[in-house]
Amino acid sequence: MGDLRYVRLGFGENAVEYLQAWEEQRRVHAARVADEVPDTCLLLEHPPVYTAGRRTQENERPLDGTPVVDVDRGGKITWHGPGQLVGYPILKLPNPVDVIAHVRRLEEALIRTAAGFGLETTRVEGRSGVWVLGDTVESRPAATGLVLDFDPRVRTDEFDPRLNGPEYAPSNAGQRREDRKLAAIGIRVAKGVTMHGFSLNVNPDNTFFDRIVPCGIRDAGVTSLAYELGRDVRVEEVLPVVERHLRDVLAEAEGDAEAAEPAGLERASA
Repeated sequence: MGDLRYVRLGFGENAVEYLQAWEEQRRVHAARVADEVPDTCLLLEHPPVYTAGRRTQENERPLDGTPVVDVDRGGKITWHGPGQLVGYPILKLPNPVDVIAHVRRLEEALIRTAAGFGLETTRVEGRSGVWVLGDTVESRPAATGLVLDFDPRVRTDEFDPRLNGPEYAPSNAGQRREDRKLAAIGIRVAKGVTMHGFSLNVNPDNTFFDRIVPCGIRDAGVTSLAYELGRDVRVEEVLPVVERHLRDVLAEAEGDAEAAEPAGLERASA
């Protein structure tokens, strides 16, 4: 991975339609494969849109038939829209390609970004993305009709939180003091070059997530920087912070790889 170029495609009134951005991703991806452009990260906001990765199940989609764009990334269904910073890093990965390491680098950049605003976040084992951890089950407040020791979202596969009122809504996970996702990650690697990327909830209307089972997870929810910090946070305020930390994380990874190379050569010749 060499120097990283940022392209700010559009925000606010100039938010970029999802299909338009996807086409731009494919164009840049082809150019990166051919070494015609450097590693590039597209940054933007989308108008409201649901997108579904390859593992999305039918029972995770909107119940009312709201259109969903099916895409070729990994992961499941999510929402993009105003107040959410979306990044599509189109990077040539070193050989051998390590997809998990790429995901961890994206997570690290976003964890550092949240920390820069005074918010502690982390990873959750088995669940990609960046999370704000909730309280232990024993110390959470009991919602109306909800006995946490027998949470139906966990105990019953057929339970659908979308049909059972706001106490189960993903957007209310902060009130329930549950784990909640601040940033989602879904990628694809083709010919050694990445596509798709991350979405960071800055100050979106998170009730859009209540119409789906976000990322296929029924026992946790979503959050935003604005909600967790208790103040207004704007995408334009977060944008340069994400750019700085992503560049730093990628540079550190490249430095680690270069430092390890001589040792590898020495072992091979021994």
